[in-house]
Amino acid sequence: MGHGTPDNMTWAGLLQNLLLLVHIRQIICGSVQFSVPEELEPGTLVGSLSKHFPPPYQLLTQEYLWIDKNTGNLYTSEQKMDREALCPEETKAEECIILHNAVVGASGDLILFPVIIEDINDNAPHFENSEIHLRVSEDVTVGTSFLLDDQAQDRDIGHNGELQYHLKGSNGVFCLKVEDDRPLIMLVVQTALDRETQELYEMQLVVADRGADPLSATATLMVTVTDVNDNCPSFSSDSPRSVTIPGDSPKNMMVAQVKATDPDTGLNAAIIYSLSPKVSERAKELFSVDSLTGYIRLTQDLQSDNIEELVLKVFASGHHCPPADTQVTVSVLPKAKQELTIKIGFIAEHQNQTMVLPENQPPTVLAVLELEGDSSFKGLSLAIEGEVPFTLSPQNGKYLLSTSKPLDYEMKSEHHISLVLHGRSAEGTAIAPSRQVIRVLVSDVNDNAPHFFQSHYQLEVEENNQPGMSLLRVSASDADSGYNGRVTYRLDKYTSTIFNIDSETGQLSVSAPLDREQQGVHKLTVFARDSGSPPLESTATVFIRVLDQNDNAPVFLTHHFIFFIPENVPPFAQVGKIEVTDPDEGENGNTELHVVNSSGPFSVDNTQGTLRTTTNLDRETKDCYELYLLASDHGHLAALTSTARVTIFVEDINDNQPKVILPSSNSSCLTVSPGTMAGTMVTKIYAIDEDSGLNSEITYSVVAPELVQNSSPFLVDSRSGNITLSHQLLHKDLGMHHLFIVVRDGGKPAPLYTTVWVNLLVNDSMEPCHLDRAPTWTGTPDLVETPSKAPICEVETTRSAQVTLLIGLGMMLASICLLVVTAVFYLKQRRRSPKQHKRRYTEENEIPLRLKDKYYSDE
Repeated sequence: MGHGTPDNMTWAGLLQNLLLLVHIRQIICGSVQFSVPEELEPGTLVGSLSKHFPPPYQLLTQEYLWIDKNTGNLYTSEQKMDREALCPEETKAEECIILHNAVVGASGDLILFPVIIEDINDNAPHFENSEIHLRVSEDVTVGTSFLLDDQAQDRDIGHNGELQYHLKGSNGVFCLKVEDDRPLIMLVVQTALDRETQELYEMQLVVADRGADPLSATATLMVTVTDVNDNCPSFSSDSPRSVTIPGDSPKNMMVAQVKATDPDTGLNAAIIYSLSPKVSERAKELFSVDSLTGYIRLTQDLQSDNIEELVLKVFASGHHCPPADTQVTVSVLPKAKQELTIKIGFIAEHQNQTMVLPENQPPTVLAVLELEGDSSFKGLSLAIEGEVPFTLSPQNGKYLLSTSKPLDYEMKSEHHISLVLHGRSAEGTAIAPSRQVIRVLVSDVNDNAPHFFQSHYQLEVEENNQPGMSLLRVSASDADSGYNGRVTYRLDKYTSTIFNIDSETGQLSVSAPLDREQQGVHKLTVFARDSGSPPLESTATVFIRVLDQNDNAPVFLTHHFIFFIPENVPPFAQVGKIEVTDPDEGENGNTELHVVNSSGPFSVDNTQGTLRTTTNLDRETKDCYELYLLASDHGHLAALTSTARVTIFVEDINDNQPKVILPSSNSSCLTVSPGTMAGTMVTKIYAIDEDSGLNSEITYSVVAPELVQNSSPFLVDSRSGNITLSHQLLHKDLGMHHLFIVVRDGGKPAPLYTTVWVNLLVNDSMEPCHLDRAPTWTGTPDLVETPSKAPICEVETTRSAQVTLLIGLGMMLASICLLVVTAVFYLKQRRRSPKQHKRRYTEENEIPLRLKDKYYSDE
């Protein structure tokens, strides 16, 4: 290998690269460039190479863009472009450019074109520190500016990266000043500061960019006002002005303490106490002042038999301040000739001269006190100094020390009884009072039950919470001490097991999701119990209101509603009630019904919860409807729905008259041969009724005066409509027979009917018959409207009586004209035979026009 090639490159690889360079020429297209806003959604059109180069097109790198090989259109890919990530070093430059290579044209030219990533306002300003601290001296001049080093940063550029600041919560004490030519933020003092009035100012420094939709950030600006020595010491009102000491007081005894204050802090508030140089020499010998604490003490033992008054002037000096002064008068009493002592005889429990008494005891004698000393002292008296719950009662030259009321450990656990002995010497001079202190400790008993800070707690929790969620923390305190004041918590034994409480902290939690539909409010009783003997406890109530979530879809009473409704009901008639429930509350449980997947004539009345018709229903058009109802609630974020199937059967009412199909008209007729045998079906009446059930059951009846019915040779079957011969046709039956037929249905309460004429011609000739016009009914309407009481098929009995009468008359004339009748009958029979043969070929519907007088017709 030569020097210029890597070890892993073969001559074949070099040759391949050389051929590639010959075939593909690279073009850097300075005029072809695209600008793309950052963070575009995938699939957004960026531009097209088709305006500059012919197809086909191929993009060599498709990390952020992809190209349509036919159209040359460039689109954004699934990986969004973030200008700040792609050009981290050039975030404040004018342009962020990414170069792309593409192969274009049939010759496979390689081109290089830039894509400029434009900035959008997708980065909010941010402070490095959420809190900015600044210290300002209280004597700073109004108008002084302080530089804020903690400035905000914004990764965007242009207007999106330009920042503007403002201050909140300064109450006019401070304001901001921003330099136009330099990115400097100055805090300007607008009013005089006084640390003793306010030491800390807490404000909000808000920064926003100048984008179309500005983004902002906030930092807390905390300004601490530092102290300057602008206040001097002064003596407080409770500093002592006079004090009395015995004439035999020991060295270093504290006589009094003077106290001065300085509102400043630190070294500026340091106070130095000293005696005035102008006090008497006697005062300088006897007293000294502690420069730091202000304690005035004796510098030597006193042995004074006389009354003295010494005036002490004390200075309180501060840094760069004139001293403040106060005056203390010390009265020195003569020392006692002989010390008096108090002998204590303890009755109550005691240890090391300290009595121990349980609290809450009724007034009790604690000790017997006896005075011991020189009997020359006169006017001796013993008293308790100060307001304490103890009394002294003289008894036989002694004193009984007792409690004046029950002691309360929680109010005060330790008492000091200061006993003061007063008296005069034999010469009548007052002696210095003698003091003795008795210490009484109060022992605690469990007399205080735990006390809740709140007796009622209220809490709202959304249902379907996470198991183990913390609810709230109850807290109780016990004024007792030790085990008597140690509090533990528990829940009532009837409380649901899903609620738990930490016995030590009182933290209440729930171990399972709550369901508002099962229980909307939970009432818990919490017990707080101390560890005393016997233990005391108290209770608090926790009310937990479970807030509703839309976790229940509406529920129909049944998944399949079936309703029946008569046809021809008016529009908006009620079909049936749709019962749907939703156990959620509020809008989550407010349901609304809709008809879906149906164009039928029905709608839902949501105010009544009913299904109603929108138009008239006709069973003969459609007798059954199938539709679906959608019930949806008004839940927040997403409504829940459910569906139910509804089947509606349209019930029939008798709203259609029977319709006669045969005969086709009232003017049609049929020829009947006289030789037709009795019982033969001559023709048939055929009618239909579009109703159903009883409303469509059809009956046929002949309507005519009873005399006409009885003489007719034709019978009509009321069910089938078949017309048959009731008997063999006779000579008198020749001619036209008009049967007025009433066709009725079985509707209730009143049937509907129609009428038809059946015209039958009994004739030897079988020629077709035809009526010029239909017959007309001239009878009374009641025969048509009500079924005939004597149907034509029931005239057989009357006809038999007539035949019997004719036979009797014939027998009476038999002896006279038997031969004549026989001859005539023979001759007529011979003439009828050929005509009967011809009649068999005559069509059934042809009826001659000749009419007989005994039937009603237009003639």
